[in-house]
Amino acid sequence: MLRATPLTEGWILRHPDDAGAALPAAVPGCVHTDLLAAGLIPDPFLGRNEADVAWVGRRQWTYERRLDTGSEHERTDLVFDGLDTAAEIALDGGRLGRVRNMHRSYRFDVTGRRGNLTVRFDSAYTEAEAVRARVGERPSAYAEPFAHIRKMACSFGWDWGPTLVTAGIWRPVRLESWSTARIERVRPVVTVEDGTGVVEVHIGVERTRSEAQLAVEARVGGVRARAAVDGTAVAVRLRVPEADLWWPRGYGGQPLYELELTLLHGTVVLDARRHRIGFRTVELDTSADEHGSGFTLVVNGERLFARGVNWIPDDVFPSRITRERYRERLGQAAAAGVDLVRVWGGGIYESEDFYDACDELGLLVWQDFPFACAAYPEEQPLRGEVEAEARENVVRLMPHPSLVLWNGNNENLWGFRDWGWEPRLAGDSWGEGYYLGLLPRVVAELDPTRPYTAGSPWSGSWAHHPNDPAHGTHHSWEVWNRRDWADYRLNVPRFVAEFGWQAPPAYATLRRALPGEELAPDSPGMLHHQKADDGNGKLERGLAPHFALPEGDFGRWHYLTQLNQARAVATGIEHWRSHWPVCAGTVVWQLNDCWPVTSWAAIDGDGREKPLYHELKRLYADRLLTLRARDGELVLAAVNQSAAPWAAELTLRRMNVAGEVVASTRTALRAAARTVADVAVPPELVPAGPKEFLVADAWRSPLFERSRELGGEAESGGGLRALHFPVPDREFLCPRPEFDVSVAPDAVTVTARTLVRDLLLQADRLHPSARADTGLVTLLPGERVTIGVDGWRIPGGREAADAVRSALYCLEPAR
Repeated sequence: MLRATPLTEGWILRHPDDAGAALPAAVPGCVHTDLLAAGLIPDPFLGRNEADVAWVGRRQWTYERRLDTGSEHERTDLVFDGLDTAAEIALDGGRLGRVRNMHRSYRFDVTGRRGNLTVRFDSAYTEAEAVRARVGERPSAYAEPFAHIRKMACSFGWDWGPTLVTAGIWRPVRLESWSTARIERVRPVVTVEDGTGVVEVHIGVERTRSEAQLAVEARVGGVRARAAVDGTAVAVRLRVPEADLWWPRGYGGQPLYELELTLLHGTVVLDARRHRIGFRTVELDTSADEHGSGFTLVVNGERLFARGVNWIPDDVFPSRITRERYRERLGQAAAAGVDLVRVWGGGIYESEDFYDACDELGLLVWQDFPFACAAYPEEQPLRGEVEAEARENVVRLMPHPSLVLWNGNNENLWGFRDWGWEPRLAGDSWGEGYYLGLLPRVVAELDPTRPYTAGSPWSGSWAHHPNDPAHGTHHSWEVWNRRDWADYRLNVPRFVAEFGWQAPPAYATLRRALPGEELAPDSPGMLHHQKADDGNGKLERGLAPHFALPEGDFGRWHYLTQLNQARAVATGIEHWRSHWPVCAGTVVWQLNDCWPVTSWAAIDGDGREKPLYHELKRLYADRLLTLRARDGELVLAAVNQSAAPWAAELTLRRMNVAGEVVASTRTALRAAARTVADVAVPPELVPAGPKEFLVADAWRSPLFERSRELGGEAESGGGLRALHFPVPDREFLCPRPEFDVSVAPDAVTVTARTLVRDLLLQADRLHPSARADTGLVTLLPGERVTIGVDGWRIPGGREAADAVRSALYCLEPAR
């Protein structure tokens, strides 16, 4: 039986310029984390330390350990699951090989050898600049040479990330000892035929003895099959009657089946593999219609509106991301109503832990191949590396039922057409051959059950502009960069794969990241942790149409920018969801951060949830109410993405700033399953001027503990509300908010005496570990909300109430 021995202990790290000095090295890990552990560099996430450690990415580094490969087996392999990035591997002075791709694994025959194992890493800059000198310069959104090396692009910095160019043994390394034969790879092609789960398992075998009579046994769902291995490859087909289907969250369960494979020589077990699979079908409908050409995911025959988020590496040092951290972050996504996670192309193919969590949580995975925001050369040595990594990772990830889409790149087809690349390239290769040639061929050959799209954005062909909203996927960045977020309502893309708005991280995150600094929007640390081009200028210009800009009040600025982020994203999602099925998905940029930074994320670099995160719970719920203008009239859209019809009593109230009802009506609300129903607002209920607003309630919500005048009960016991203010926030003549606060050990209750708009408890201002379970809330006079607080037991007495009041923010009249 194959024996695997992890090589995690006994490593040291040497820097050749340091007279042979060594320090302990953690494997998996990277140079930065080893230097941090040894106290030799400051934390690059704090203050402006990032600049002080830039030298680390420019040096050569060597990992060493003693290796003894003695074994009773015929063959021993040294296996690296990931090396970052350009390295030479040697054993007792003899070279084993040279590698240059972070996204691949490597295997070396070390049978019977022992001695000093060294892995010498060149600087990624040295490798990238050497390749660039060979194949020529290429245009890029950033000055760094990331397109000339197969490495996580955002190591070189991004408009939300630091420049921390890593090196190291970033994934596990082990010895594998075996005799006669081993399983080289497993490629399960999983589908469903007339209710029967079908697995066609393609197995590759490596041998030491070509004459050995081998067999493979496969088992899944109580079904067993056996086949002789003729040579080095065999296929086994299994059929599981009445297989339970795997569904995305909100559409059904996530049953997973254990696929077990055993390689046999007679009765002797040589090797075994286990993979979890799920039975489901997936299609991508891009057919043409009267609106253009669509982009709709279809799982098990069910057409989906994708409620998505973009995912970046959760740490700029990805070797630090544990299984538990993946589970926490993806659990946060699922709890917010997300059902699709796009793994963005400037990062990595994530670890098995990521996809395992998505399988279990019912999160669909859209997987980019790692190309982003640059023209990528197609010459050697890059082309061979691209094909090798694609083949390995397609096979590695295809057992996961959560994976539903392969995507060729991020924004490179768009960049070629719109960012001035075409004339600068003057005929040089730039990646088109990957996205429209190599990658779709690899996917079609190895993983024919999943759809492939050439890029994001992409209209489906060069017959249309790559970012044409009427065709395929669309990235909506003109709004953030140059326009007001109200302009999200001006068009209805077929699928919005990127859009978003910036906000700073939580207050406690800023306090930790910028110790001792007097916080201000333009303080040195705040500016250093704002990586977007003119980011603060865009934040202020984005605030100006909606809120009076605070002067010298960092707390108000912080609150308003976070509120504005939630407002912007809500405007887009409410509008686009109301146009289902023309629009078939929104993928917010972005879910997470890789360090503490002002960014588009809903969860900041310390894992704290911004107000946007809680807003996503409302926006991505199965049922959503939104009030909006359509064809010059005010309409209530009832979005029902659930499998059951939605029947409720709808109450519409036109109210004034004093909380008085000017006019009201009740009517029945009916929306069939997976549809959107529009209800016209009667003209007499449309609010006019800066002192009126409209409230729409579908049954009574437990969030607002008020009399039953709010509406009737419904079968779910829950309730929904939509609000419409006819003028911008800064022009609305709201009263000065008045409310009462009471505290309990694990909750805060706020009772409104006036209209209280966008109340927010920033629990981390009470204690860094405190979290609130509720985000922005608007209360009518007499309503109250109870906000759960976790991570800090609130003390009693007047001091506690005063402390809580200092952490409560809401909209106030314009001064």
